[in-house]
Amino acid sequence: MTHIATLVGAPGAQVLTPNLLAAAARRLPGAGHPVILSAGEAADIPFAPGAAHGNRADGGFADASYCRAAVSVLRLGLGDAPVDIFVQPVEGRRKKLLLADMDSTMIGQECIDELADFVGLKGKVAAITERAMRGEIAFEPALRERVALLAGLDAGVVETAIEERITLTPGGRTLVQTMRANGAYTALVSGGFTVFTSRIGEAIGFQENRANTLLIEDGKFAGRVVEPILGKAAKLATLKELTAAHDLAPEETLAIGDGANDLAMLEAAGLGVAYHAKPAVAAAAQARVDHGDLTALLYAQGYRADEFVTA
Repeated sequence: MTHIATLVGAPGAQVLTPNLLAAAARRLPGAGHPVILSAGEAADIPFAPGAAHGNRADGGFADASYCRAAVSVLRLGLGDAPVDIFVQPVEGRRKKLLLADMDSTMIGQECIDELADFVGLKGKVAAITERAMRGEIAFEPALRERVALLAGLDAGVVETAIEERITLTPGGRTLVQTMRANGAYTALVSGGFTVFTSRIGEAIGFQENRANTLLIEDGKFAGRVVEPILGKAAKLATLKELTAAHDLAPEETLAIGDGANDLAMLEAAGLGVAYHAKPAVAAAAQARVDHGDLTALLYAQGYRADEFVTA
């Protein structure tokens, strides 16, 4: 078998019944028996597309669009079942580098929106954030505009925001710790701010974090951010830099995010995953998680639930 379809159900739904797995297998050429990764929740179905579907004579896969097409075929066959689907070559599934966005990916909030709430401007700032994440406006000027609205805010509110408003996305720490235990390098790379990524990255277990720096004067936000802004181009550059630094092939990398400023990074990674993402990002990414938590990325790499590192 040269390829794998991984099906991951919504947590707790126990949707991956024998009948559902059999229905999925019938839609895959040369499908083998399902391999259960977590009973009722995640399974692999190995299959062999064959020469008619893009295999090269040397065993490589000539057309990555086939994997997307196979996902679409499986989705049609599974109807409205809350299942996320990954289709990829068997070789190289387990990745050696993880790059992850923070806001609305590794945490459930947008940090700048929460800061704006302390000055009564959350609605205004959140609307700009949403447009930037959808790709409707450029990220860098949108960030400058939002940061300017924070001028004069006591920087001490960051501590309050982290303690009272920020929640870690389920499965995030397990994802990072499991990949690290298996030799991967992990980096949190955010268009947000170092005052958050330093704390959140450490809590989740990332080996490094990169983000924008808010200027603070006399204990208050100055309403400016250190230039150049870490945005879409910088995230892509970080992926390339860390890939080279760890002597990896692009295929050995995994990136995850939800917004338009993540898309270049997602497209360049060996496996780029849109996580509960904005529509345009979900449509363009190689893979997507619409139903699962962050452990779906471990199942996509072939990890069984009993291999997860949860400490």
